Amino acid sequence: MASIQHHGAAATAGRTASDGLARLALKLDGVVTGLNGLGYLALAAALDSFFGFDTKVQYPVGVFLLVYGIGVLVLGTRETINRSGLGLVLAANLAWAALSIVVLITDALTPTGVGQVWIVLQALVVGGFAALQYAGLKRL
Repeated sequence: MASIQHHGAAATAGRTASDGLARLALKLDGVVTGLNGLGYLALAAALDSFFGFDTKVQYPVGVFLLVYGIGVLVLGTRETINRSGLGLVLAANLAWAALSIVVLITDALTPTGVGQVWIVLQALVVGGFAALQYAGLKRL
């Protein structure tokens, strides 16, 4: 029993109570972003007409989101949360949310009505991740 407790303590030695929110925000972001990327890759042909985003856009965005999501997830599972890495993810999320609105306003991708709603929802979700990450960063 003592070795189990010791092993558990060693496994969480670098983690602090103050990094819980940052860790959660990174893990959620990584999983959701990675799944979103997989969705773009697996369903590109179907989403083309549904959202109005050409597959020439969806494939590179899907690859980016998948790779980015894996990187964010890895950052959230490290023994110690890297403040600089968290700050970069936070900045990238803010940029993604802002650029999503710019794409919507400029009609750059000529989305359908459903595509427009999708862009807004993505901006809100990514902005929410950024807010959680900011709160987590302040606690570190």
